[in-house]
Amino acid sequence: SRGIPEGDGDQMTRARFLQIVIVGGATLLVEALCRFGVITRFTMIPPTEMAVSLFALARGAPWFWPDVLYSLRNLAFAALIAILGGFLTGLFVHAFPRLRRTLDPLFASYYSVPTFVLYPLLIVVFGVGPASLIVMGAIFGVVAMIVATLTALDRIPRVYLKTARIMGLDPARRVLWVSLPAATPHLITGLKLAVAYSVIGIIAGEFILATAGVGKRLAFAYNDFDNSTMYGVLLLILLFAGALNGLLNAFERRVHARWYR
Repeated sequence: SRGIPEGDGDQMTRARFLQIVIVGGATLLVEALCRFGVITRFTMIPPTEMAVSLFALARGAPWFWPDVLYSLRNLAFAALIAILGGFLTGLFVHAFPRLRRTLDPLFASYYSVPTFVLYPLLIVVFGVGPASLIVMGAIFGVVAMIVATLTALDRIPRVYLKTARIMGLDPARRVLWVSLPAATPHLITGLKLAVAYSVIGIIAGEFILATAGVGKRLAFAYNDFDNSTMYGVLLLILLFAGALNGLLNAFERRVHARWYR
C-alpha cells in the first residue's frame, strides 16, 4: 500500500521553521540597513514603515479597495481561463501524439519569449480595460497548466487505463472516472504555476497601461517618486502572493495526504 514516509511531517516542520527564520532575518537586516543609512530613504524605506504605509492606505486612500477588488476580479478570471483552458488543451494534445511532438518545442521555449510584446496588440483588440488584462494573465498561465496536464497524464499507471478499457468505459467516462482522479496530485503543480503566472501577468499589465488596479497605483507611485505608497503597495503584493502560495501549498498537501493515505 502507498503511504507518506514517517519523517515527512518533521521535515516539513523544519523547512517551515527555516523559511520563517530566513525571511525574518532578512527583514531585520533590511530594517537595520535602512535605519542606519546604509540604504538611503530615496532607495528604500524600512519594512516597518512599509507596513505603516500599507495600513494607512487601507484605511484612508479612497482608491485602495476599489483597485484591490479590480485586480482580484481580473486575476480570478485570468486564472480560471488559464487552468480550464490549459487542462482541456492538455487533454486534447495528449490524445494526438503527433500533434504533441510538434508542439513540445513550443511549450519548452514558451516562457523564453517576452509575452508582454503582445500587450499592445491585446489593447488594440480588446481595448484599455479588464478584458486585455484578463487575456494577458491567461496567456501567462495557460502553458504551465498545459505542460502540467501532459506530465500528469503521462504518469497515470497503465493498469488503470487497461482496467477502464476492460470495463468498457467510453472516452468521456474514462477521463472523468479514471484519468482525472489519477492525475489530480500532479495537476496541482500546474494549478499553482498557472495562478502564479496569472498574478504576474495581471500586475505587470496594470503597471504598463490600465485604467485601474494595484499595478496602476504602483506605476503612478514609482513615477512620482512616492516611496511610501510604492512600497506599501509592493508589501501588499508580497503579502497576497505569500498568502495565496500558502493556501495552494496547503491544498496540495491535503490532496497528497488523501491520495497517498
